[in-house]
Amino acid sequence: MAHITFTPTVTPITEFLMRPLRAVGSFMVAIMESNSRIQLVDKLNAMSDAELAELGVKRDEIVHYVFKDTFYI
Repeated sequence: MAHITFTPTVTPITEFLMRPLRAVGSFMVAIMESNSRIQLVDKLNAMSDAELAELGVKRDEIVHYVFKDTFYI
């Protein structure tokens, strides 16, 4: 039985080419994390199930609850 192992090598040129892509990705993540709706989702996820029940929200409905005026699902 044959086994093939592939180990990608990082060369200076591939590192140079990947740097702008990483920067764009980091920028997109920063934008999403600063969004007030994402912060509200995080806050609701941190609540207990009893606290969510007081709001009338189930844990699996948090995203729909936060974005209900944006997405019509």
